[in-house]
Amino acid sequence: MAGQKRPPKRVPYKRFISSDGYEILVGRNARDNDVLTFKVARQHDFWFHVAATSGSHVVVVNPDNLKRLPRDTIREAAELAALNSKSRKGGRVVVHYCPRSNVRKEKGAPAGQVQLGKSQNITVSPADCELEEILDE
Repeated sequence: MAGQKRPPKRVPYKRFISSDGYEILVGRNARDNDVLTFKVARQHDFWFHVAATSGSHVVVVNPDNLKRLPRDTIREAAELAALNSKSRKGGRVVVHYCPRSNVRKEKGAPAGQVQLGKSQNITVSPADCELEEILDE
């Protein structure tokens, strides 16, 4: 089997770039959400999730350890969280966000289920999302 290429390894998230240049990662399913949140994201990255329903975990990579992200990046990440949730066809949706360090998983909790410490909220509409997925070749 020498010379055969292996299929590319599946990545547990979709990639986007915010209008401010920040990388935004979106989990594909509950198991991938856990990988993204607890294995890929660093403590100072920002984590987003739609309130009161299931959906993808969204992580904004924060390479400069900023205390607060630019307003447009916050809005775009929240729109991606809303678009990748059961609320995708709804109107305006509340999205929680916080540093990844404020996200915990209780022992024995189902895949994708987490507990939040201190967080903030933003209200967005999934229909407003204009970011397109970055496809790696």
